[in-house]
Amino acid sequence: MRYRQFEVDYRVLLAVFVFGMLGGLARYGIGLALPSYFGTLTVNLIGSFFLTLILYWLGPVFALPTWALTGVGTGFVGAFTTFSTFSLETWTLLQQDFWWGVAYLSVSLIGGLTMAILGYLLAKRLTRGRFDD
Repeated sequence: MRYRQFEVDYRVLLAVFVFGMLGGLARYGIGLALPSYFGTLTVNLIGSFFLTLILYWLGPVFALPTWALTGVGTGFVGAFTTFSTFSLETWTLLQQDFWWGVAYLSVSLIGGLTMAILGYLLAKRLTRGRFDD
């Protein structure tokens, strides 16, 4: 059996590790401050906004290297947001009260997409449209 060869960039690994730790701590802090469903919704909406803003504004404008973008995007935002908790909470709500579950699912999906679009539009405005769509 052959495996694909790849090179490991230790700067990327270190950046994902450090930013992932910070994102996890931020997620934990919000979890302490807000009730479970609202906390999960909040971090996922914020994460959708910031990931788009980071990729379309922060990276291009400040010419961040790949290791830094991967660290912030995959590390911080990846650890900050939580799809597994969202899935479990949606399933729990659907079992407890179907319509609350549908509402939570709808607000999460539509809200996440809306926040990503808003992050993109803000990035475009901040860069004065200097990036390709």
